[in-house]
Formats: sequence, structure tokens, C-alpha cells
Amino acid sequence: MRTPEIATVEDLVRVLDEHPQWREAVRTRLLTRELLELPQRLADFAATTDRRFKAVDQQFAELKRNLAEFIANTDRRFKAVDQQFAELKRNLAEFIANTDRRFEAAAQQFEELRRQLAESAANTDRRFEAAAQQSAELRRQLAESIANTDRRFAELRRNLAESTANTNRQFDKLRTEIGPIKAAHAATSARAEADLMAEERGLTFVEFVEPKERWAMARGSDTGDISREELLSFRRADIVIRAADPDGAECYVAVEVSYTANGRDTKRAQRNARFLTRFTGQRADPMVASLQIDDRIRTAVAAGEVSWYKLYPQAFEVE
Repeated sequence: MRTPEIATVEDLVRVLDEHPQWREAVRTRLLTRELLELPQRLADFAATTDRRFKAVDQQFAELKRNLAEFIANTDRRFKAVDQQFAELKRNLAEFIANTDRRFEAAAQQFEELRRQLAESAANTDRRFEAAAQQSAELRRQLAESIANTDRRFAELRRNLAESTANTNRQFDKLRTEIGPIKAAHAATSARAEADLMAEERGLTFVEFVEPKERWAMARGSDTGDISREELLSFRRADIVIRAADPDGAECYVAVEVSYTANGRDTKRAQRNARFLTRFTGQRADPMVASLQIDDRIRTAVAAGEVSWYKLYPQAFEVE
């Protein structure tokens, strides 16, 4: 077979169109290994994302189960309180019935006393004294019953206060446990809008820079004046985006995600952007992604020292 003559770029394009096997050989020679392996890396990334979502679903299921157990325990405690109230009502009814019977007995005694007074004046003093003793005993017993009733009411109020305090502690614990889950959910939601974040900076999203790659960037640079805590914080940054500017040059966006962006988030984003520029020599923009921002950093946003990407409220809602 005669070898085609190639004198111009048009000749090269024509020859590659006519010989697909040549075109594949040229592509293998020209493209980098990273670009050739990109489809497999994207598939691996999708599988990793699926596993993370499954882990989050399991955490939500466990949270719902714990909440159901908490509600069941609360119902049992309220039932116990209802039983205590019923017992208290029953005891109070018995106390009232006993008091009525005693008053009836006292009335009968006084009636007998009047009859005996009519029969014998000599026995009047003795019988009045006996009646006085009986009345004193009745008052003592009544006072004891009232004191016992007061003690039972105090005990009931104390038990109710303890139950309320326990319930409040359980709710506080639940809010504390769900906070990190909501933060992780917000970060995941923010990653889904990474292309829009890059677009707000006039850039084109390329890929995420994962923690291992950030760590490799740092290890390949001179970090003698950077503390290990700062390097670990850089590795744990919420989101780092690799992007391309309008001219196709590689650049980065360092993003911190929170419900209300504040000065701490701004400083982390700015520091991470400085590290990216230092480690790669490329442009890096700081950004905060949140539902709202602290008034104290509005000046920094207005001055362009850090950009703000506004998240939608559903990003912080955990089903």
C-alpha cells in the first residue's frame, strides 16, 4: 500500500480520517495518561459517592430508630405519671371518705354526750374531757393526713421536674448529634453545585481536588514555616475545586461551607487559597458557601477579598 503524502495540516487530518487505526495511535501518543485514565477515575469517583450516600442513609435510619425509642420511653414515663396521678386521686378520695366517717362518729359521740349530760350532771366534766381528747386526736390525725398529702404532692412535682429535665437533656443530645450530619449534608449539597461556584468566579469547573492530592501538594513543597495543624486543616478543607480560566489556564477555588459564614470561615478559605497558590504556582480564589453571612464579613465580601456563594435552605434540611 502506498504511503500517503502529508505536506499540510489538512493532509494530516484527511489521512487520519481515512485511517482510523492511525488516529487512535496518534491520540495515545498525544494525550497524557491522566486524560486516558479519566473515564475510569470518574467511574471510581461515582462508586465512592454512592458508598458515602449509603453510609449517610444508614446514619439517618439509625437516627430515626433512636428517635422512635426516645418517643416510646417518653410515652412510658408519661403513663407512669398518669398512674401516679390516679393513685393520688384514689388516696385523696379515701382520705375524704375517712374524714367524713370520723366526723359522723364525732357527731354521734357528741349526741351521746348530750344524752349523758341530761342523765347525770356529775359525769359532765369527765365526758367533756373525753370528748376534748377525742377532738385533739382527730385534729392530730387530720394534720398528719394533710402533711402526708403535701409530701405526696411535693414528691410528684419533684418527679415531674426530673422527667422534664431528662427530656430536655435528651433533646439537647439529639440536637448535638444531628449537627455534624446536617453539616455533612450541606457540604454534599454544596459539592453538587461546584460548577456554579466556579462559574461565579468566571471559571470552568474541571474536578475536585481530594484530600490526598492536597496532602501531596503540601508534601511536595517547602512547608517549614507552616504548622502541622494548618496543613491538616488544609487537607480537611470542605471543598477545593480545580478549574480553568477563560484562557484555559489551570486555577483553583478554595470553598468553606457553613450555615452562616463568619470570620473564621473567611480566614480558612483565604488561607487555603494562599496555600494552593504557594504549592502550585497557580491562581486560587477564596469562597464561602452558606445560607447567609455574618455582618462582620460583608465588608470583605464587598471588597472582593472573599466571594460568597448563597446556598438554598434545603441544603441544610435532613430528612
